[in-house]
Amino acid sequence: MLKTRVFTVALLLPLFLAALFYLPTAGWVALNLVVMTAAASEWACLARLHKPAAWFFVAAVLLLLLVMVPLLDLLDERPTSSRINLSMYALALAFWVAAAPFWLRSKWQAGKLGLSLVGALVLISTWLALVQLREIDKLLILWIFSVVWVADIAAYFCGKKFGQRQLAPNISPGKTWEGVGGAVLAVTAYALALVASTSNHGVGLLGNPLPAYAVLLVHWVLTALSIVGDLFESLLKRQAGVKDSGTMLPGHGGMLDRIDGLTSTLPVAAFFIFVMLR
Repeated sequence: MLKTRVFTVALLLPLFLAALFYLPTAGWVALNLVVMTAAASEWACLARLHKPAAWFFVAAVLLLLLVMVPLLDLLDERPTSSRINLSMYALALAFWVAAAPFWLRSKWQAGKLGLSLVGALVLISTWLALVQLREIDKLLILWIFSVVWVADIAAYFCGKKFGQRQLAPNISPGKTWEGVGGAVLAVTAYALALVASTSNHGVGLLGNPLPAYAVLLVHWVLTALSIVGDLFESLLKRQAGVKDSGTMLPGHGGMLDRIDGLTSTLPVAAFFIFVMLR
């Protein structure tokens, strides 16, 4: 399993980096439309939607994404802030910070309509953040991805090596508090390395230098959000009675299995970044 996971990452990572840095804006938008269409198809399965309801959900999500392209001038290669995108990011923030933790704690099992509405919010806000944050700075996208990746990898290996106390046994038995501790330590080291690599011991964000304590805080918040996103998808899979959201990515499962930590971090980061830009 581990060899398959590593092989898939080794294949996809160069393709992702090439797309991030070299694809024109229209190409990046189109690529992420494909990613979100695949994720929407998997979400429909987790919501236990049957045909044609599943097709309708996927088509509705895709249509809403396409409508946003001209509505928010997403092909103009400049960050556009409006009530529409800020409202979308604010709703995502409210969901991931307030609703999702309560959902996880109560192990609430929503109906098909409720899960469909949540899925639309989660996928559309993630796609919008992927597109708009790249318009601001490609390195911004890479940084958020890298924090989630560092946390995920550290949690996986520390959990395997030292894991004894289960984090959420009724949701995802394989996740442990030791894994969480490893993730926090790893992202802390990553944040300190970023700070140490700058001459003024502060990391720049949108032209404003962030002091070391702020950099650490941001990394911890992103790590916490990524864990919530991971657990939320795990709960949906358990309630749907499946191990993985799909089989698209060997060793990883489906598209949602690969981006679960990003669905909770990207829109929240985008909200605060666009508030700073206003």
